[in-house]
Amino acid sequence: MAEAEGGSDKAGASGTIKAAASTLRPIKQDPNNHSYSNRAAAFLQLVKLSKALADSETTIKLNPQWEKGYFRKGCILEAMEQYDDALAAFQTALQYNSQSTEVSRKIKRISQLARDKKRAQEVEKMRSNVDMARQLDKLKSEMSGKRGSEECWEDMFSFLVETMETAIKSWHETSKVEARVYFLPDKEKTDTEKLAPAVNIDKAFESPHTHGSCFSFLRQYAEDSFSRAACLVTPKSIMSYPQVWKGQGSRKWKHGQHDGFFVQFETPFQRKLWFIPSSSELGQTLCRDPEDLDIGAHELIPRLFKQYNS
Repeated sequence: MAEAEGGSDKAGASGTIKAAASTLRPIKQDPNNHSYSNRAAAFLQLVKLSKALADSETTIKLNPQWEKGYFRKGCILEAMEQYDDALAAFQTALQYNSQSTEVSRKIKRISQLARDKKRAQEVEKMRSNVDMARQLDKLKSEMSGKRGSEECWEDMFSFLVETMETAIKSWHETSKVEARVYFLPDKEKTDTEKLAPAVNIDKAFESPHTHGSCFSFLRQYAEDSFSRAACLVTPKSIMSYPQVWKGQGSRKWKHGQHDGFFVQFETPFQRKLWFIPSSSELGQTLCRDPEDLDIGAHELIPRLFKQYNS
């Protein structure tokens, strides 16, 4: 069976090659013959797109008012994924034959392909150009007015930006993030050989008991490591407790049913919480802009650091 199918494929390819070759004779005998159009179609089937396009251009040159030349050109440009140029060719074809349902169908199809391609390019640009510093510019201004030296708050801001960008890139690549708390160590006091800059908390949200135990551990860890800031990252999907999106009244969730992940930022003088929703577009996972949440209503864990007033 396999040999028979392979033989059929070869026969089909051979027939296409012969069709392309057979057009050479009439073209040589009569340069004005519309066989250029036939050869363009044959080259298209052979995926010899440059040659096909050249023949379609010749077809149009020989008879600028013949719809078929523009139709051939549109089909070839479609195969090249040059949808805007293909659409222009089909629209010209329709001008010379406004009753053609085939051309009308092509215009509808190419218009959709052009929109899809443009959106795919936009999605890829958003996926590859993650710029949390710009997204958090307002927070940067707030932090500059809080307690601490300029170097201190700039380090904290850079730490937050790097943590969030790493999480977003991981989500784009794998559709997941690890549940962890990242700590910003003190350059002089933290013993980095004994205390890691990140702690896995994948069991923290299983129950009130695991949640309470994890919080106690994290608060002590922050103190023992002399950390200056912490950033908690966790996917929404693993959270059995607390399900902060199920509150009522002031705790009512306003951000739909999207999948995504949370980021909670902790410092001695400032606390912030975001939800980063996720969606799928054209087969690609895409993180939306961070949603700023009321940490008083939706906190994932209580305050980690002793509070300093500004």
